[in-house]
Amino acid sequence: MLKSLFVSNYALIDQVEIDFCEGFSVITGETGAGKSIILGALSLVLGQRSDVSVLKDKGKKSVIEAVFNVSGYGLEELFRQEDVDYDADTTIRREILTSGKSRAFVNDTPVNLGFLKSVSLRLIDIHSQHQNLLLGEKDFQLNVVDTVAKNDALKEKYLEDYRGYNILIKRKKELESQNAKLAEEFDYMKFQFDELHQMKLVEGEQEGLEEEREMLSHASEIKGNLFANVEILSGETTPVLASLKEVTRNIEKIASFIGEGAEWSRRIESIYIDLEDLTKELEDKMEGIDHDPARLEFVSSRLDQLYSLQQKHRVDDLAGLIEIRDQLSEKLEKISSFDEDIEKVNKEIDAALKVLKQSSKQLTESRKKVIPSIEKQIVNQLVELGMPNARLVVDCKSGADYSENGCDDINFQFSANKKGELAAIPKVASGGEMSRVMLCIKALLSVSKGLPTIIFDEIDTGVSGEVADKMGGIMQEISENIQVISITHLPQIAVKGKHHYKVYKKDSLSDTNSSIEKLDYDLRVTEIAKMLSGSNLTDAALSNAKELLGASA
Repeated sequence: MLKSLFVSNYALIDQVEIDFCEGFSVITGETGAGKSIILGALSLVLGQRSDVSVLKDKGKKSVIEAVFNVSGYGLEELFRQEDVDYDADTTIRREILTSGKSRAFVNDTPVNLGFLKSVSLRLIDIHSQHQNLLLGEKDFQLNVVDTVAKNDALKEKYLEDYRGYNILIKRKKELESQNAKLAEEFDYMKFQFDELHQMKLVEGEQEGLEEEREMLSHASEIKGNLFANVEILSGETTPVLASLKEVTRNIEKIASFIGEGAEWSRRIESIYIDLEDLTKELEDKMEGIDHDPARLEFVSSRLDQLYSLQQKHRVDDLAGLIEIRDQLSEKLEKISSFDEDIEKVNKEIDAALKVLKQSSKQLTESRKKVIPSIEKQIVNQLVELGMPNARLVVDCKSGADYSENGCDDINFQFSANKKGELAAIPKVASGGEMSRVMLCIKALLSVSKGLPTIIFDEIDTGVSGEVADKMGGIMQEISENIQVISITHLPQIAVKGKHHYKVYKKDSLSDTNSSIEKLDYDLRVTEIAKMLSGSNLTDAALSNAKELLGASA
């Protein structure tokens, strides 16, 4: 419930602090006194946007602070998710800065407006006159039925199934779109893939071929130089190997006379072995090299093909061609497996649709189950409110199309007259009749929805006399379950309140200031008397006010 409201430097308000109570409270005051300003300030702490125009003194910030008792309304998890300290008595503060920007705090933790709105939806319902237009909106009507039916769990389950079903439908469309696009290019991709596949590309082949072509192109030169080296190392004319052998023998002769002799001998022996191995390799290489024009032509042709394909596909090396080949193979495989993929997703869609139908059926049955009680309660209260011939029919038709709210089309049909034709409420109801219908719906919702507080902003517009008295009685009934605050011009409703607040305006030499005070019994008698007779107070009006207050006690 709303425990208190503090407002400073807002519109016509210098500073106001109000403590609110449980049960039924009324707020009265002359037109223009500032009742709507109080409500506007409260709307800011509930997440409504604002700007610098609300500042009374443009040189100072405005502060609006409300304290709510939130215990028992399941807000702990919401606060935990936003890393906001939870307190049974939660303080929400909104500051409008001189720059026009605003800041919001919950229990002194900075928060965004989205969080404020999510909290306020669980704490308070402010009903103003323009909300009567909601009576003609299907979403509002559906929400009324779901709230009375307590369908939160069923709706959550249905929505989960609905989203899962639509994910599969989207996946199928994506598959079909991808396949259609790939199918258009199938022949060209197949040609490209076959061309690359037939080349039997192997990682590293190009480097090997380029090296082989170099060798084949210079076969005679290579062979000649290799032969010359072999001759130098092991030929008949002063061969290097024979000379090294001679050096080894000479060293061995003196090795026993000098310390380095043995080491020199080992080193020369090692050099000899290496040169001997190298000579053998050179001989083998020389014998393996032949001038082979046919092989050279093949290698050159193969490389030309590789270079041509690289240029065609705009890649720099063989690895790029292999990557393109593999990508083409993957795309062609996708096209080939499309039927299997579609068959698989169709089976998943069928299964998801079966689950969705069951969830939708349960939701529909739950809605239809409470419709008779909704019709009965609203009509009974409308009769009490001076509409003896009122009829309300809640039509629920189930269609084949699924939406986030199920597949039900809820339509409230209304008539206030004996032989009147049932039609949409805004089409056949006057302003006063719409106010009464909305009050009955709010009374119905107050028990089911479990909101801590409801504020009626002049919901009594267009009614008076006995009807107003009955409306006040219904608000009293609602206040047995939740906190009710009613802004009203009617004494018949004002006297029903357990607590009475008056908004008034004071003029000074420099400006005008709005304020609010809680009335004691004597001040309340005076206020009710003024509402009955105007500013001219008479003994009869005072007596009538006392009588009305006594009757409502």
